Amino acid sequence: MAATSVMVVRPWENTSNDDGDEEKQNSKNKSQQSSVDLSRLSEEAVKIARIELREDDLTKQQAFNQMIDWIKKNPDLKDCRTDSNFILRFLRVKKFSILMAQRMILKYLNLRQTFPNFLMNLDYLQTPVLELIDKGYLFPSPVRDKHGRRVIIGSAASFDPHKYTCEDMARVHMLTYEVLLEEEESQVLGFTHFGDIKTTSTAHVMLWSPTVFATMFKWGEQSVPMRHKEVHLLNVPSPLKYVYDFARSRLSQKIRDRFNIHGSLAELHSKLDPSVLPKEYGGVIPMKQMIDTWKVQLAESRERILALDKMKLLDNRCLLKKDGNNNKGNKNDDLSITGTFRRLEVD
Repeated sequence: MAATSVMVVRPWENTSNDDGDEEKQNSKNKSQQSSVDLSRLSEEAVKIARIELREDDLTKQQAFNQMIDWIKKNPDLKDCRTDSNFILRFLRVKKFSILMAQRMILKYLNLRQTFPNFLMNLDYLQTPVLELIDKGYLFPSPVRDKHGRRVIIGSAASFDPHKYTCEDMARVHMLTYEVLLEEEESQVLGFTHFGDIKTTSTAHVMLWSPTVFATMFKWGEQSVPMRHKEVHLLNVPSPLKYVYDFARSRLSQKIRDRFNIHGSLAELHSKLDPSVLPKEYGGVIPMKQMIDTWKVQLAESRERILALDKMKLLDNRCLLKKDGNNNKGNKNDDLSITGTFRRLEVD
């Protein structure tokens, strides 16, 4: 699949939760349980979904209906989204294992509520967030890579650690991921990441409590339904290699194996098609133009992303149960927090 320009997609126009009308939402939920929109994937994505995710029309429909039934009957969930776009992202990342997808939804909601200052109120119009986007701290390329994946581009030079906070950093990342997950092609094909971290300094590192950083890094992989396929890092500062090693150690072996460190643009281009990168990194499209395209998508999805905060996990003790119902889980599960919600003790 060659690298091609990405058209701005608007999946939220045809799914639920477009407004706060409860009666209209209930009506949509009933119709959704009987039929899942099967027309949103390209022919190539359908093939990959079948091979890598064991996804076909019958599996998708049956799994979706089971998830809806579970959500409706689960007393710990309140106002959880039940549109196919939301449900399928969890089923896909867990290759249609119903129990694992259910548990990931619980972890996702628990993560957001444990760290609300980092992961909720994701409004791109907030001054720190919008400034960081405009500066080019994090944004997706409008060109997909040769595998058809969206490429998420980051630049440490655009983040002033003396002006912005770790909360600002986290919100930009989570906002980016939430908006891109609205694209069903991306749910299936996954994501490629590129980051230039040449200017990363101890000031960036000191923004974070080690406890919070380590917890969010590990929980994020377990809770956010993204398929991370490739990670390309450019200019890793030698003095801060210990930070890179520490962060990488918090991830699963599968993700660690997908990290690529490059010492030059030529080396990067040998692994990542430069056409997906901004002109400043050897591509064709200027960074500003890429960011302007991204802001159109952010604007169109703004209300839908803000509405995510309506979803609630009323009692996270359900995470002590392996399947969210009756079976006790592994006591070593980092997301099993005993009792009602509490503030994480941090350094």
